[in-house]
Amino acid sequence: MSPSATENSAKSNGVEIDLGVVPVPKVEGDWTIDKAVDTIDTGKYTEGSNSPIGYFHLLERLKTTKREGWRRFDINRGESISDHMYRMSMMTMLAPASLAEKIDVNRCIKMALIHDMAESLVGDITPVDNVPKTEKNRREASTMDYITKRLLGNVDGGKQGEQIRAIWQEYEDSKTLESLFVHDIDKIELLLQMVEYEKRGKGRLDLGEFTFVKTKVGLDEMRAWADEIIQEREQFWAGKEHIRCDGGDEGVITKQKEEMQEAYYAGHGRKE
Repeated sequence: MSPSATENSAKSNGVEIDLGVVPVPKVEGDWTIDKAVDTIDTGKYTEGSNSPIGYFHLLERLKTTKREGWRRFDINRGESISDHMYRMSMMTMLAPASLAEKIDVNRCIKMALIHDMAESLVGDITPVDNVPKTEKNRREASTMDYITKRLLGNVDGGKQGEQIRAIWQEYEDSKTLESLFVHDIDKIELLLQMVEYEKRGKGRLDLGEFTFVKTKVGLDEMRAWADEIIQEREQFWAGKEHIRCDGGDEGVITKQKEEMQEAYYAGHGRKE
């Protein structure tokens, strides 16, 4: 017999709590990594150890932290950050032959699994959260330093942490073909999830504002995948009014939100 909901919950000061809910750190004032770590309700992770167990515990936060963009549409039990990164890693394994012969696919798989790791403590900051891109980058870089130096710095002589940090930075710098490919995979995974939620909602939920990311897909092979997903979406919405922001019909979206999206994805997209 499976455990009941009551058996899977606990009480804190007499109030029922859901043990599966791990809140994003709430930091007062200027954000620092130490303030974020201080909020962890299971206690601080062991630092400076030659064991990776503290790091393994931190990874749980990626399993339990939801992708925030969907929560604005009341999809509160949607995909987690690790759900997103897992499918991305599987997608990179199927890189089209014309790309696979030019890139290190294994490095791309690692990059897909690492690229959002900082969100374990920073949270999933979206284009509409009014956090400047420079501040988002600062928080995420600080978190990656904490993970790779303070948690993993003495594991295997620090080599594993250094590799993780280097792959994450490569993704952030967006200069190598591998990083451009994984950035495109990141956007295409979002488009897939968008269509899946809309279909599951039987047309009662229009997530068309997310089609904007299609315009930021850069590689020709990846643009073909993105086009196919958008065509699938158009077939689903055929004959019904819906939002498009993918370079097709003008979408019903505020100018302010468009500007936020442009700022968030600055530097992404097709290199002419």
